[in-house]
Amino acid sequence: MTNVPSSAAAAPSVHSGDALARLAAVIESRKPANGGDADKSYVARLLHKGPDAFLKKIGEEATEVVMAAKDVDHGAEASKLVYEVADLWFHSMIALAHYGLAPADVVAELERREGTSGIEEKALRKSLQRAADESQP
Repeated sequence: MTNVPSSAAAAPSVHSGDALARLAAVIESRKPANGGDADKSYVARLLHKGPDAFLKKIGEEATEVVMAAKDVDHGAEASKLVYEVADLWFHSMIALAHYGLAPADVVAELERREGTSGIEEKALRKSLQRAADESQP
């Protein structure tokens, strides 16, 4: 049995999208083009260093999510997983901002997929890729 709090199945906060939008606005303000100072801001420093820096952090954070989930499987508090997922989301939001995207773009994609079987969606993607490959000269 894992240490998953009873609130884990509860609906997300009504304001969760607002929190993501506020964080996205802060990240946007830290872009070097918007005056972000790499000497004073972690986000500005990552953006200034370029994609390799924040993409490396995303890889590290994804690994930490996996490790935290395994720890929860073995009795650790579920809050450890939440903490690591928050880090992953944060660094992913830096990547989104760098590429001119926002959390709303991800939410729109999730909404587009809503009600679609993951198995069917994956089969459709494979079929479309095969068709595209076959049409190549």
